[in-house]
Amino acid sequence: MAFAAMTIFVSTADAAEQRYDHTLEASAARIAASRMGDIRGGFSFGQKPQFVVVQSAPAMTAADMPPPAAAPDDGLVPAVEGPSGSLLN
Repeated sequence: MAFAAMTIFVSTADAAEQRYDHTLEASAARIAASRMGDIRGGFSFGQKPQFVVVQSAPAMTAADMPPPAAAPDDGLVPAVEGPSGSLLN
């Protein structure tokens, strides 16, 4: 008896899940597309994208690079992390 009731319950649940409104999905997609408007990028169907080729600049040599800046003598030292507190010695 319990098995029969469970079978009826499962088949009813499956039937309820199969209902799907495709027109609702199409309407939602149409509304979203209309609200996006001109912010959508991309190309039209027949248009081919034209890519811009960037000319590379010549590499800098050591003579072209500025000298490294000297560290200021302000009495400060760089911060260094100590050992982790979870390590046991």
